[in-house]
Amino acid sequence: MIAALRRLAVLVVSSAAVTAVASLLVGVLLGASAERSVSLGFYAVGCFLLVSGFFVGNRGPTRMRSESAGPSALPIPGFAPRTMRWATREEQHDTINNSAIFIGLGAILVVVGVLVDSRVSLI
Repeated sequence: MIAALRRLAVLVVSSAAVTAVASLLVGVLLGASAERSVSLGFYAVGCFLLVSGFFVGNRGPTRMRSESAGPSALPIPGFAPRTMRWATREEQHDTINNSAIFIGLGAILVVVGVLVDSRVSLI
């Protein structure tokens, strides 16, 4: 449990650091204030992760059987019949776990953005 919390802390800190540095660089290029660019960067990356987590979590229970295209009755590329299979229990757990990580990390980054933003007074 402690190892998992340590990995989560490393993920949150590294994501926040990369987001802050990238936001500062974009803010300098656009001539915005550092505080505003960092808060907008946290908002943007956090919202992107929230939406990504939603779509990752809504992946259906079927998976492609093979990545290679099978024989096609149509001579048009990309219209080959796809063979599908049911996802294994492990694949379903991975989908839900990845979704939880994306949504949790996105929510944390949005909260950090609120804490950094000077337009929002928390007290």
